[in-house]
Amino acid sequence: MNDKSVLIIGNSDGIGLALTKRLLSLGWQVVGLSKSPSPLADESYRHIVANVIDDVFCQQLTNEVTTTPDMVVYCAGIGEAFDLTAIESERMAFEVNLMGAVKTFEVVLPKLIANKRGHIIVLSSLADVLISAEAPSYSASKAALSSYVEGLALAVRQYGVAITNVRFGFVATKMAKGARQPFMMSVDEAVDHLVRCIRKQPVRYSRPRLMAVIVLLVSWFVRVRLTLSGRPR
Repeated sequence: MNDKSVLIIGNSDGIGLALTKRLLSLGWQVVGLSKSPSPLADESYRHIVANVIDDVFCQQLTNEVTTTPDMVVYCAGIGEAFDLTAIESERMAFEVNLMGAVKTFEVVLPKLIANKRGHIIVLSSLADVLISAEAPSYSASKAALSSYVEGLALAVRQYGVAITNVRFGFVATKMAKGARQPFMMSVDEAVDHLVRCIRKQPVRYSRPRLMAVIVLLVSWFVRVRLTLSGRPR
């Protein structure tokens, strides 16, 4: 992995920060981007302060990232419980989780295709199959993200570019909310899985596997109930 370059978006804390540290230790040249300053200081690291929801994000990314990285990792994400008194947070989930990634693709994907190589990793969620009353915008934005990323992966692989959709369950970061957090994964374990994705470049990578199966079954049950509830009597 030495001497390769990566752009990591959403890396001032959590999985993004841990991945940055890991790749720096492996000899990567890293450019990080987040809306907050970075706590890191390393000769192989450069940080960009930018917000993926801003109208000028695409132009800022174009101006700041002038050389094409070998890999791009989109870690930015938010998720809050549904609150009717703060309904604007529903739109924000789509702006960050989905549209921020779409904007990133708009800038970096043509460059990777022109080079006929490169790898994009996007952090989605096992919640992408759920219909959730507790966090509808989070599940729905991740569902759209996963569908788009995997479809895009199939569309661009003929050009030598790999795209990986990573679907984690609960990871011990500030994003992990709720009274029940089964199969909790540490940040270091999550990064171990990401390093595996860097090597293998799958289109979809879901962990923990057992939780992925359980979530899929729960989703199927809820959808059946919703379908049956709409049948005429």
